[in-house]
Amino acid sequence: MIDLLKSLFFAGSGGPRGEVPTEIAVAALLVDAARADGDYAPAERAAVDVFLQRMFALGPDDARALRTQGEEAQANAPDIVRFTRVIKMGLSEEERVGVMEGLWQIVLADDHRDPEENALMRHLAPLLAVSDHDSARARQRAMAGRAG
Repeated sequence: MIDLLKSLFFAGSGGPRGEVPTEIAVAALLVDAARADGDYAPAERAAVDVFLQRMFALGPDDARALRTQGEEAQANAPDIVRFTRVIKMGLSEEERVGVMEGLWQIVLADDHRDPEENALMRHLAPLLAVSDHDSARARQRAMAGRAG
């Protein structure tokens, strides 16, 4: 699985627009949300791994490997639009709302919402073609999941 992810990453990076595979785009966006407050906490890394396991039916090792590729992609990207475009084109509306919920889970993982994180989430919803209403419901589900 790790070899498959690596081959997808490197094959995708040479495409006409330098697009990455959807899985890496999702991982990179999750990492970007985790780093938004300037503190990439272990709880946020763990939340990224758990979300990637659920979304892509991965084992723990493959999820960590995908997160690592997402970290590399996020660190080398000039902006997040390249990731949101891939996600918007590659995932259904329901899946994009699920990604939004995952982003909220990451933002809430360290038990503190910073202004930078709030601004990022407001910015991401339209880039992912997720309505404000759906983003708010995704946030509520993420918060309920933390309480339960």
